[in-house]
This record gives sequence, structure tokens and C-alpha cells, in this order.
Amino acid sequence: MSGVILHHYDASPFSEKVRVMLGLKDMAWSSVRTPNMMPKPDLVPLTGGYRRAPVMQIGADIYCDSQVILAEIERRAPEPPMALGLGWAVNLWADRLFFGATVPVIFGEIGHMTPKAFMDDREKLSGRPFDVEAMARAAPPMRSQWRAHAGWIEQGLASAPYLTGRAPGLVDIAAYMNIWWLHGALPQTYAKLTEGYSRLEGWRERMAAAGHGTRTEITGAGALEIARNSEPALAPAHDEGDPLGLAPGAPVVVMADDYGRDPIPGALVAATPERVVISREVEDLGRLNLHFPRAGFVVVAAS
Repeated sequence: MSGVILHHYDASPFSEKVRVMLGLKDMAWSSVRTPNMMPKPDLVPLTGGYRRAPVMQIGADIYCDSQVILAEIERRAPEPPMALGLGWAVNLWADRLFFGATVPVIFGEIGHMTPKAFMDDREKLSGRPFDVEAMARAAPPMRSQWRAHAGWIEQGLASAPYLTGRAPGLVDIAAYMNIWWLHGALPQTYAKLTEGYSRLEGWRERMAAAGHGTRTEITGAGALEIARNSEPALAPAHDEGDPLGLAPGAPVVVMADDYGRDPIPGALVAATPERVVISREVEDLGRLNLHFPRAGFVVVAAS
């Protein structure tokens, strides 16, 4: 597999999932460091307005959300096999329930040091106030929840070095995300909340040792040039039994169902049980195919 470009920033926990999978697959990839807040002038032209990190680009195909990114890496580089079955349910648990506990634990301690520009950006992204005082009040009970989530990982390691057995898989990659984030942001808090979890700590060290593959930095302008000089690859076959009941070519809008609900318009290319692909004609870039996961995203016919 070649031509992978990851638009990300180093502190992004969702991007870390992708970087770890690239490491476990021993892959080479190009890195574009996108800002952690708007504006993102080299990203938004590719995504039609989607602005969450990470985004993966392969030529003129743009993969939005870590779920579909991991699925596409697995499809193109199936050995060793990692992303299977109910691992996707664990991935959604990590993205939502476990992440939802990690946010107040971290920002309950360091929220008062957060730049106002970042807070304003996250308020626009989430549609909710970035209330530092509320997160500080929520932090004590959420620490107990965080330890409970981490305890499931500890239990899951009772009989094997990884949650998926002798070798790591999607379950490990997903579960590692919030462990990595808290360990890096608040190491003392992490140590307190994982006290007695010796299996988890050994597993964390093994996951960290996987690395990120071979990373090469390129510019956002360089990534745009690659898109400009590329054509989308062959899309997956459209599922004629899809509940949407829409045919390829139909105008649609895609948006996340949790936060960052920027509506992304385009023409339907294909809908499958796992993903939806839409096409956009972009000035100065030409035709781009955007890929989104089905779980966690809403697709509706454009009015």
C-alpha cells in the first residue's frame, strides 16, 4: 500500500489510533500537520467542510473519520489481519463512552490553561459551551468511570498479552487511544487511576513500542497538488438493498451524528453497510471521492 497521506496533529487521540495501526502494519506514510483548530485552509478544500482530525488522503480519495480510515487501511493492507467483526463495536466504545470520560478528567485539571481560541473553536465544533468549571466539577466522578473503563482492559489481558490474543488487533488499537491520551497529558493522574493494573501498564508499553511506521512530512500544499493530479479510485459496489433507497448520482448530505455536524453535500457514488462514498467537484482540484463510515454518520437526500 502506498500513497497514504494523513492529515493530523500530534496531540490528537483519534489520530493516534491511525498512527498505531500504521506502525503495526509497518507502513510508510506521508504526514500533513493540520492545525488543531480552524481555519484549516489545506484540509477543508479536500473535505467539503469536514474539519475533524484525522483525515486520510490517497490521491483523490478522502477518508473522513478514523473508523473509515482504519477500515481502508485494513482493506488495502490485510496482513496481518486486525480490523474484524465486533472490534468495530469496541472502537465505537473508545470513541464515545471512554473518550467521554477522558475529556473531563483531562480538562478538569488543565482547562484553566486552555487558550481561549481553542475553547471557542471547540464550542463551534460541539455546539456546546466549553465550560471549564463544569468539567472541573465533573472530573471527580468521571475519574471513577475512567478507572472502570481501564479496568475492563486490565481484565481483558488476563490470559494473553493483547486484548485480541497473541497479536494486537483493532480492539487493542481502539482501547489504547484514551490510555495514550491520559498518560501523555497527565502522567501522575494516569498513574493514580491505573494503580494496581499491572497488566494494563505492560500492554501500554507494548502498544507504544509498535511505533508509527515510516513517517515523512509533506506540506498541505503538496497534498492538494497530489489531489489535483489524481482521479478517484474505483469505488465499492453500491448496495441495491441499502435502506436509503437512493441510486448512485443522487444528491445527498452527510454529517456526523455526535459533534462537528458540518453538512457535507455531494453526489452519491456508493452506499454499503460499512461506508458511504460521495463525489464532489471542487474548483482547482477536480473530482474528489469522500468516504464516511455509516455507524456514527447520517446520510440524507439533499432537498
